[in-house]
Amino acid sequence: METGENVSPPAKGEVEAIKEQPEVKEALEETAHKETPQADTESKTKRSVIAGGYFVALGILLGSHFLLKLKIFPDDFAYRSLVERAVLGGVFITAVLFAMKLVEIYLLARIHNAVSRFNLNRILHLISGLAILFIGASMLFNNWTSAVVSLGLISLILGFALQTPISSFIGWIYILTRHPYRVGDRIKIGEARGDVIDVSYLDTTLWEIGGDYLSTDHPSGRIIKFPNSNVLNSPVWNYSWPLFPYIWNEIKFQVAYESDLEFVSDTMRKIAEAELGENMKKQISVFRELLAQTPVNHLEVRERPSVFFRPSENTWLEATVRYLVDPKMAGRIKNDLIKKLLKALNAAPDQVLFPKTNAR
Repeated sequence: METGENVSPPAKGEVEAIKEQPEVKEALEETAHKETPQADTESKTKRSVIAGGYFVALGILLGSHFLLKLKIFPDDFAYRSLVERAVLGGVFITAVLFAMKLVEIYLLARIHNAVSRFNLNRILHLISGLAILFIGASMLFNNWTSAVVSLGLISLILGFALQTPISSFIGWIYILTRHPYRVGDRIKIGEARGDVIDVSYLDTTLWEIGGDYLSTDHPSGRIIKFPNSNVLNSPVWNYSWPLFPYIWNEIKFQVAYESDLEFVSDTMRKIAEAELGENMKKQISVFRELLAQTPVNHLEVRERPSVFFRPSENTWLEATVRYLVDPKMAGRIKNDLIKKLLKALNAAPDQVLFPKTNAR
C-alpha cells in the first residue's frame, strides 16, 4: 500500500510522550528483541496501620518467646513443647506478614504502572502465603527435615491430582511475563472474544463482545471464563497492541460496471475521512512513527481510507472502502459510515448504479 497523502508528520513531542508510556516502552523493547488492571484498594494509611499492628504483635510474641526461654512453666508441664513451637511459629508468621506490608508500602506503592503494581502485589501475596504454609507445617514437627519431607510428599500427591490447576497457574505466570494480553485488552482466544476484565491465578475473565445473539462487536452482557492454561496451547488475537491499537475495517457495496468509478471512489473516501476525523488520523500518524522503530513495515500503515474495486462472483463490481479504527469503536463507526455512504451514493443515481433486483 501507499502511505497517506497530505498528512503532516506528527510533532516530535507527541511521539516522545507516547513512547514514555510504560506499555508502549515495553512493547518497543520487545520488538527490538530485548529481553489496565484492578488497582490496590487499600490506602497507604490503612496499610501503615496494619503494618503497625503486625509490629506490635511481633513484639508481644518475641517477649512471650523470651519468657518461655526463662522456663516460667514447670519442667513437668505436658504442653510446654507445643506452646513453645506455637509461639515461635507465630513469631515467624507475623514477621512474614510484617515484611509483606513493608514491601507493599515502600516498594510496590512507588510503582506507577498499575498493571505491574497489581501483578507484583499478587505475586507477593502468593509467596507470603507459601512461606506461612511452610512455617505452619514445620511447627507440626520437631525439626525442619521432617517438614521438608512431608511437604515434598504432599506436593507430589497434589501434583498428580491437580494437573489442570497447576498448568493454569503456570499459564498465569506466562501471562505476567510475556504479556499476550492484559486487563483492558480486547482479545480472541479459541472461540472466546471480548475485553479482558480480570486475570486471576487460575483463570481469565472476558466481557464478551458479539456472541450467539449479536452480529456486531457490541458487548453481549455475558462474561466468559477460561483456564489460563489455554494460553499455552491456543493462539491469542490481541486487538490492543500498545504500538498500534487500531484494526483495519472494510465496507463493501456492489455497483454496476457502468458506474462512474472515479466518483464512487472519491465519494466513499471523503465520507470515510470525515467520519474518522482529523484527530484520529493524526494519532495514527504518531503510531506510524513508533512502528518505524520496529521490524514492522510502517509504509503499509495508511492514515487515510482507501477505496478499491474487484469483480464480484456475479455480474457486479465490489466497491470496498478500507480504513483504520479503534477496535472498541469499530461497530459504531461502521454503522454511521454505511448510512452516510448510502445516502451520498443514492443521491447520484446517474453515476452510481446499484443492483435493482435480487441478483446480488
